[in-house]
Amino acid sequence: MAIREQSATGIQGGAALLPGPYDSLRDYVSALDAAGRLLRIPRMDQDLFEATGFAYRLIEEFGYDEAPAFLVEQLRMDGRWVDGPLLGNIYGGWAGEALAFGIGDVDGSQREIFRRAFDRLNELLDANDGRWPVLPPLEVDAASAPCKAERRFGDAVDLRDFAWIQTNPADAGRYITAASVIVEDPELGRNVGTYRCQIKGPRRLGINAEIGQHAWNFFMRLKQRGETSVPVAVVMGSDPISFALSTSKLAGLGEDEFALAGGLRGEPVELVRCETSELQVPAQAEIVVEGRVPLTEMEAEGPYGEVYGYMGLPKPENFFMEVEAVTHRPRPWVVNSFAGITKLTMGLPQLVANNREYRRRIPNLVEFFRPTETTGVVVASIRKRLPGDGMQAGQQIAASDIFGKVVIVVDEDIDIHDKAQVFHALGTRWQPQPASQLIPQTRGMPLDPSAPRRWLTSKIVIDATRQLPAEGGPAEWP
Repeated sequence: MAIREQSATGIQGGAALLPGPYDSLRDYVSALDAAGRLLRIPRMDQDLFEATGFAYRLIEEFGYDEAPAFLVEQLRMDGRWVDGPLLGNIYGGWAGEALAFGIGDVDGSQREIFRRAFDRLNELLDANDGRWPVLPPLEVDAASAPCKAERRFGDAVDLRDFAWIQTNPADAGRYITAASVIVEDPELGRNVGTYRCQIKGPRRLGINAEIGQHAWNFFMRLKQRGETSVPVAVVMGSDPISFALSTSKLAGLGEDEFALAGGLRGEPVELVRCETSELQVPAQAEIVVEGRVPLTEMEAEGPYGEVYGYMGLPKPENFFMEVEAVTHRPRPWVVNSFAGITKLTMGLPQLVANNREYRRRIPNLVEFFRPTETTGVVVASIRKRLPGDGMQAGQQIAASDIFGKVVIVVDEDIDIHDKAQVFHALGTRWQPQPASQLIPQTRGMPLDPSAPRRWLTSKIVIDATRQLPAEGGPAEWP
């Protein structure tokens, strides 16, 4: 079932506002431009961290939901001017996600736009018996693939020629922060995931696949079978839905993210074969970096400013790629995540999946939400009927959500997208004793800067629903 709306609605700046799904990053950014949600900046001096400072001020001025995307045509890096464009905050707010998933009407409040897109994806699941539709990708000839327009091999490759930036002064260097890393296993098939990639030299690239992540599992399986290296492709600038699947956990180990992306798009993702291996990559991508990852040696990586807004510690051992080729569009576009500042990707498919999964476990759940700007905090609303309902719901979420370090449960009359309402419930309906539960140690996010040990965290469940008398609450709530 396609989720494309056939008619274009709205005209801005002389361009038709056409809803997606979009075949390319450029089509998506053009739609943002037509919707009046793109700022264009001729030049920025990233040696002075101007682009990073601008990203901070953009969010401070407009907030996460209203801040527009921005495009910088040229950047100064390492003392020389490099052609972009560099794109930032292109997945911020809900209007971009709504457009990408076929919603043509992006007028009104961000909450209204969110609800339209959220309902659209739920309708797609309902029409497919509660499962995400799958549509296998389609292989195309290299002659028709925009990502093959220009090709560089061997010593002609220099990763520093592209507009990948050093985001923060304390970062270990320039990073590819918003790409899809593609690796294959003879038994499991293909994995497409997003991992930070440190540019270590003209033809050397770090790949930070954390322990337990799918790429790490693929590398370990291949190593156990005696492989000494594995071909890998790093893809920058695929279409927004394919990139969203790369950053999500919708696909299980060995499930093809491109097939899921095709199902969400309503049309197959076009793939083209790499120059140096049998791997296939999105034909509409901006840049494809090809090479091999040694499995018998590792090297230091980091530090890097991570999604929590703090510096991630340096890692003494990490995977790296020896680059063999780069193919790209003419004057390719580069996306930077500005980790810890702006939103990295479209999170709607993952959020819809989380809501459906939690409703199976928590029958009285109204809605679950993970605010972009408060990594580690999640909120859920329930229809409370019995004593213990709030705590039980929070325990279920805390047990399964790796990001949820602070789990807040509120009544159904609270709009969990409105932080003022959530804080009001905390201030007026919650008593820390007895409506809290501390979980001393459980599995957590490895990038959490407050964690004493990687992958371990403590958690707290806060039951901010109106407490019933049996829970120690007042006899009346006036």
